Amino acid sequence: MRGSAFDVVVKVVILFLVGMGVMAMFGKLRFPGSKRLASAKCPKCGRYKIGRGPCSCGHGKG
Repeated sequence: MRGSAFDVVVKVVILFLVGMGVMAMFGKLRFPGSKRLASAKCPKCGRYKIGRGPCSCGHGKG
């Protein structure tokens, strides 16, 4: 029965690593709307533009 605790720890570590691998695979997926979000950024400063006016840095027209 001495190896029983060790077996449980190994199983927990393996499940954790498998879970992290699955999360990494889902993180690589491209979600719908990501192109639209990228186009909403100011090309000069990189901040998100809200509305259709120019960016607060003074660059861009919409």
